[in-house]
Amino acid sequence: MNADSGLPQITNFTTSDGIAIEAEYLLPSRIKAIAVISHPHPLYGGEMRNNVVQALFSSLPKNNIATLRYNFRGVGNSQGSHGDGKLEVADSEAAFAFAGELSGSAPVVSVGYSFGADVSLSADGLCVAGWVGIASPLALLDPTQMKAGLDERPTMLLVPENDQFRTLVDAENICGPWIATSIEQVAGADHFFMGATQPVTDQTSSFITEVVGQ
Repeated sequence: MNADSGLPQITNFTTSDGIAIEAEYLLPSRIKAIAVISHPHPLYGGEMRNNVVQALFSSLPKNNIATLRYNFRGVGNSQGSHGDGKLEVADSEAAFAFAGELSGSAPVVSVGYSFGADVSLSADGLCVAGWVGIASPLALLDPTQMKAGLDERPTMLLVPENDQFRTLVDAENICGPWIATSIEQVAGADHFFMGATQPVTDQTSSFITEVVGQ
């Protein structure tokens, strides 16, 4: 499917514990990578059409990066119920595997926002080339156990300058032991990025391009 149409393809995939997950994807005509985008906290209105997720989903294909977004279990038309982040790791890992099937040989990059960042930074897959954590609380799951921090594959954390939940200094202190992680500040933004998604999409696109070498 050509991203220029702006129309996502609706689909679903199944987790390792048998939960059917609602998803949408955009595939540009040439794919250098596919970004799996994980949304913010379901108990506070988070879902796959959130403003940050939407900006990434629609913008990245313009740079030949396919996108897959999905609703965590219990959200929208996804089966199951909220699992406090722990069960949702299985949702992310199933999304990584499904994205790998969609994109053929193109690498998968995890891109999570807020709750979705903590979850997807804790998830892994053989096809994953790197992780992006946007406004990650670094608290909903144990940062010392997050797969992204324990791995030599690259990770980028984007921290809003005015984040209400996690400061840049906090993030640097928490993630100091992480193996291959860069931490970047998003100037002028707060946790919700209202009117400030462009720097997020630009930095994410640049990171993915660097990771895949294209």
